[in-house]
Amino acid sequence: MRLSVIGCGYLGAVHAAAMAGLGHTVVGVDVDEAKIAALSQARAPFFEPGLPEVLASAMASGRLSFTTDFSAVAGAEVHFVAVGTPQSAGSDAADLRFVDAAFASLLEHVSPGDVIVGKSTVPVGTAARLAQLVAGRVPGATLAWNPEFLREGFAVQDTVSPDRLVYGVPSGEEGVRAARILDEVYASAVAAGTPVIVTDYATAELVKVAANAFLATKISFINAMAEIAEATGADVTQLADAIGHDARIGRRFLNAGVGFGGGCLPKDIRAFSARARELGRGESVRFLEEVDKINLRRRDRVVDLVREETGGLHGVRVAVLGLAFKPHSDDIRDSPALDIAVRLAEGGAIVTATDPEAIPNARRRAPHLTYTDTAADAVADADIVVLITEWPEFTNLDPHTLGHLVTHKTIIDGRNALNPDAWRTAGWKFRGLGR
Repeated sequence: MRLSVIGCGYLGAVHAAAMAGLGHTVVGVDVDEAKIAALSQARAPFFEPGLPEVLASAMASGRLSFTTDFSAVAGAEVHFVAVGTPQSAGSDAADLRFVDAAFASLLEHVSPGDVIVGKSTVPVGTAARLAQLVAGRVPGATLAWNPEFLREGFAVQDTVSPDRLVYGVPSGEEGVRAARILDEVYASAVAAGTPVIVTDYATAELVKVAANAFLATKISFINAMAEIAEATGADVTQLADAIGHDARIGRRFLNAGVGFGGGCLPKDIRAFSARARELGRGESVRFLEEVDKINLRRRDRVVDLVREETGGLHGVRVAVLGLAFKPHSDDIRDSPALDIAVRLAEGGAIVTATDPEAIPNARRRAPHLTYTDTAADAVADADIVVLITEWPEFTNLDPHTLGHLVTHKTIIDGRNALNPDAWRTAGWKFRGLGR
């Protein structure tokens, strides 16, 4: 099929490349000329494992192209809108300016019979509003909503082999046709038995934000338990193992630490709460405000632990291992790691930070920090080491070797990703969160 993808950021670039890799002919459109120039040379403008290879293969096949010209979408049968919905300045609500601008430009080139597919994470009610816009501008075109469920670091895999497909479509024959066309787009996943949920617009919109709200709640729950564990001498990791054996609970996302970050969970739960308040149902999701507070409180806890162990921050040499919000990504949006590094520096510490992929992005955001390419350079002469992003490069470090490089053998494990016994045996003072 001939597809267009509007917005070539993280979601759009991955979707365009993966769809072309599946055999579709795809054109990606974005207003950012630098981004389009990089993608046109098969260079990913961000780090995502597997994406460079898929991009190169798809570009070489001739099935994938990128442009800033919206008229290039003419002739495509299905148009995916994958632009960002960041948090609005001065409020928790989602900023829909990019979505509205994308639809305004796209509808100038859409033909009757085309299917427009929203993939952006939007407040419930957005699709219904945009469906009216589509009907008014291009009678005969159809809007569907197809939320994404990508995990950074596994985005290509999640696009090609999703764990479920959700189609929000209008009622009647128009919706049946839209669902049938989306089945053709995702033919390989459908043939492999991927569950397909065909529903209304509102439910499709809610699926994404509800999923993120649930995951965020689960993470903050175990971090709340970590606070209790610290006060009582319990071990939150063993606690998580024990309750995780309950099939109703499960062990995934029960890893206590500095909490969640990135471009999705934090802003999505805030936007969800804001939309609920607009609907007069703010009390229904008020617990999400506490979820957010617990999450941010964990960052405070790491800074407090550093201060506790060193007697104050001024002049203390701190090695920070990790800057991205999670491993296998260079994404620093709402990153606990970068936030903690900045807080430590603002408190007077001499911070040296490292990350396998996120240093260029971090340097643009926080140029006042000192960055180095290796963990060995970061910890040299350090008074304390803080692990915040659980890259394998850090979790596999040898405590004996590292012990020869630091001034004081003290480490704070902000992700509970290390073996405390191994580090203590090597002579380190080890502090974990909730342990």
